Amino acid sequence: MKMKKLVVLFALAALSTTVMAGCSGGQKETAAAGAAPETTAETTAKETDSETTTAEETMAEENTAEEDEENYDTGDASLDNTRNQDEIGENELLVVSFGTSYNDNRRLTVGAIEDAIEKAFPDYSVRRGFTSQIIIDHVKSRDQVSIDNVGEALDRAVDNKVKNLVIQPTHLMNGLEYTDLVNEVAEYSDAFEKVAVGEPLLTTDDDFKAVIKAITEATAEYDDGETAICFMGHGTEAESNQVYSKMQDMLTDAGYNNYYVGTVEASPTVEDVLAAVQAGGYKKVVLEPLMIVAGDHANNDMAGDEEGSWKKTFEDAGYEVTCLVRGLGEMEAIQQLFVEHAKAAVESLSK
Repeated sequence: MKMKKLVVLFALAALSTTVMAGCSGGQKETAAAGAAPETTAETTAKETDSETTTAEETMAEENTAEEDEENYDTGDASLDNTRNQDEIGENELLVVSFGTSYNDNRRLTVGAIEDAIEKAFPDYSVRRGFTSQIIIDHVKSRDQVSIDNVGEALDRAVDNKVKNLVIQPTHLMNGLEYTDLVNEVAEYSDAFEKVAVGEPLLTTDDDFKAVIKAITEATAEYDDGETAICFMGHGTEAESNQVYSKMQDMLTDAGYNNYYVGTVEASPTVEDVLAAVQAGGYKKVVLEPLMIVAGDHANNDMAGDEEGSWKKTFEDAGYEVTCLVRGLGEMEAIQQLFVEHAKAAVESLSK
């Protein structure tokens, strides 16, 4: 048993120290599933508090704005399966997400990913864990609906005597939040016989290509040469922010010259994207989030009418703007990509 635990800890340690890279400085990583890394994650480990903030901390601060969403209906929380039931069995697949308090979109994105994973793995009980305590508390207070945080979900797995635990995050990238998750799971490794952590959405070049295929097919009707199709990511001051420039470079290299990628919290900024669009001579602009869920950032920072939103910025510049307020998690191709990552993690347990 001790040897088994050491193997698990080694696998998790490898996950937390794998990394970033690619043709445009974008990130790469490996997981227990075993994708080949292109560089090491030593850069991330060396980041100081003064230089970076974890993705969770940054996003949690921004999501305090979700208190304002009390003024309109975000959907029926009772329609969402919180997946915090007991009677798990020996095999569990824990899907870990940042989360959102937008009820309908939570069901259409995170819920849809969980459903797809459950369908693909009938021998596993699928459960949910959110990393944002602010969102968990907000949903509990407003809707009287309880969602497990990661620690609670892991404790539930322990209490239910789970033997084989696979964790599939719905993170966009292998950034600091992903590393935090891996480290938290490592603390519980003694409680399980086998543990594996799947890869985030954008890990290998093939992942980038699959996401590009999904988002360009979903917006193909707007790609008429007169419309700039702009995707808004969250952004981070960490090295993993390079994922956005890599996405832009791969879109351009693939011939999608009317597609642009920017961020809310880092670079490229909305001003950078606006400058690129103005240089292209477009008449119209389509805005869509490059995020798993369409929560506060998508509804307010992107599609809101307040000064500083992406919509208002482009309208003030004279463009006709269409906002597509939908998360990546709504796309079946994205759901299946997470299924593939979970499959690789499950298969790693038998190696």
